[in-house]
Amino acid sequence: MNNIDTRAFRQRQQLNISYAATRGNYNHRLMASWNSGMSKKGWAFSLAASGRYSKDGYVEGTFYEGGSYFLAVDKKINARHMLSFVTFGSPTADGGQAAATKEMYDLAGSHYYNPSWGWQDGKKRSANYTTTYQPYVMLNHEWKIDDRSRLNTALAFTYGERARTGLDWYNAPDPRPDYYRKLPSYQESTAAAEYIANKYRTDESYRQINWSKMYNINRINEETIENANGITGNNVSGNRSLYVLQDRVVQTRKFNFNTIYNKKLNKHTDLTAGIYFNHQRDRNFQRVHDLLGGDFYVNVNKFAQQTNTSTEDVEQYDLDNPNRILKRKDKYGYDYSMNVNDAKAFLQGIFHYDHVDFFLSGTYNYTAMFREGYVRNGLYPGNSKGKSETFTFNNYAFKAGATYKIDGRNYVFLNASAATRSPYVENIFISPRNHNGTQGDVKAEKIYSAEAGYVMNAEKVKIRLNAYYSLFQDGMDIMSYYDDSYASFVNYALSNIDKVNYGLEFGIEVPVYEGLKATAAANIGRYFYDSRQHAVVTSDNSSEVITSETVYTKNYHVGQTPQEAYTAGLNYQGKKNWFVNLNVNYFNQMWLEINPVRRTERATEDVQHGSTQWHTILDQEQLPSQFTMDFFGGKTWYTHVGGRSAAIVFTLGVNNLLNNKNLISGGYEQLRFNYTDKNASTFPPKFYYAYGANFFASLAFRL
Repeated sequence: MNNIDTRAFRQRQQLNISYAATRGNYNHRLMASWNSGMSKKGWAFSLAASGRYSKDGYVEGTFYEGGSYFLAVDKKINARHMLSFVTFGSPTADGGQAAATKEMYDLAGSHYYNPSWGWQDGKKRSANYTTTYQPYVMLNHEWKIDDRSRLNTALAFTYGERARTGLDWYNAPDPRPDYYRKLPSYQESTAAAEYIANKYRTDESYRQINWSKMYNINRINEETIENANGITGNNVSGNRSLYVLQDRVVQTRKFNFNTIYNKKLNKHTDLTAGIYFNHQRDRNFQRVHDLLGGDFYVNVNKFAQQTNTSTEDVEQYDLDNPNRILKRKDKYGYDYSMNVNDAKAFLQGIFHYDHVDFFLSGTYNYTAMFREGYVRNGLYPGNSKGKSETFTFNNYAFKAGATYKIDGRNYVFLNASAATRSPYVENIFISPRNHNGTQGDVKAEKIYSAEAGYVMNAEKVKIRLNAYYSLFQDGMDIMSYYDDSYASFVNYALSNIDKVNYGLEFGIEVPVYEGLKATAAANIGRYFYDSRQHAVVTSDNSSEVITSETVYTKNYHVGQTPQEAYTAGLNYQGKKNWFVNLNVNYFNQMWLEINPVRRTERATEDVQHGSTQWHTILDQEQLPSQFTMDFFGGKTWYTHVGGRSAAIVFTLGVNNLLNNKNLISGGYEQLRFNYTDKNASTFPPKFYYAYGANFFASLAFRL
């Protein structure tokens, strides 16, 4: 949990201007901030603004354009009351990188191949970027009731949207350059595979999005749409776009209220109590971003047309406005909101004694959540528009902990907790894009955890050692993917997800010489799935259950994070305000996140037990161990400007100093599976690679 104090009077009184150059997501950053401190009339102001920019990021085809602002105003009404106002926001546009398969990285000859862009009129254009702007406003009141009691009350509101672009198409070939049917590995003929492989290796355009081709197809596709916009006899003619660039939009509206009471009962006991309320509505919809040279797009469901011809109505995303003609910025496809109301009350007591400190806390949490659809989907006319059933949860959390002070420098501690937690609303509704249908047995997740450790804070040597254990039970998840055999998106609803995490953490700091310290830290953990999960599989094109099956996930590793991490460093603090840090890092026990579809009887049916094919389907891939080195240093010069103290601060950081370009930072098994041939390599894993050597250099002026 992060606790950031944004109150203006708490910020150090100064003017700060800085510029940074970096080789990463962005290349340039300019920042300025000013904090007034508290005036004699009880006012304090804090202002900050920044801009970040890169035309080309570390990975080709990416870019970054971002700004941010921050304003805080405090008014001290009297010795007991203070009001604080805070607002901030960060409008950004971030051209992203998509994960790719090993085959594509090998064909491109680079671990930084990015299939999300192509050339258009001599300029790089990304089809996969995110724009975000969600400003935040907060009002806080602090009341010092007496010398032993305080009451803090806050109201907060945020509203804005996050939109991610992507290609969409209707009755046309898949335009993605890394679509699996285009690749050498999919070809049945060896000669064809070799020809295509050579094209991918030698012709960069094969590895990129062909924007010109999509524009040309749209510009010559003349069509007449009959009864357009649901109006009989209304025929619209023009160039119907077969390809468009869409926005997948999430518009968020969130309101928070909380009030916290602190009371020092006596020299041994501190009491904290509070209440909290949160309302959040996330509205999800698609929007036409660019018609790519065409005149219009039509709001019909191409997947429903492919598999369900019982009636023309099934192809309509919006039955109340059939055959709707779409222009730029028009909503289309799905349109629904997820709504969550959350209320919480908690009480905590902290007790201090000469050799023992301990705490006890309890929380009650009431949560209500529902889906609301805004269009009547042709596949689900009676279960798509309007509010769904409301799911309510009564959750609890109990925490307790104690610290025994052996002496002033040596401590041992023990903490434990038990809690229930509501499932995420996205994991309740099977296909919220289309209807109000839900998982069958919706219940709260149970979480149990404990940790124990030893801390030594000696004058020169500092040591921390602790062991931890966490158990998660009755988790839920929903995964969606396109299944060729059904020509539809398939929803894979998982329940009975249990996980166990346990391990050891260690840290030490030791002086070596004047100004030189050595540090080391380690996290040695094991994170496993601890149950056989249950899956219910449905298709977007039908309300019927395709299958219900057991997923044999017990004892598979939880992926996407190293389960062992080690670091050691030397930190030197010079006598003339300069410092250098050098760290070496080692990561081990990294695993790909598994595809549950492959850990089922259906996936291994008729496959010989223990065969190479059997192991290829079921075994979890362990990623190679990795080693990196990082450097960070800087110097501060003190001077005077206009009779005021000033400082110039220079810092330089170099990550991955040895330029290791083989470090996989993330990866996953694709959800699709070839049930016909039982060939796991038809849809191989996808990876991200960490950046090679990259730097961050900053020069700041403080007055």
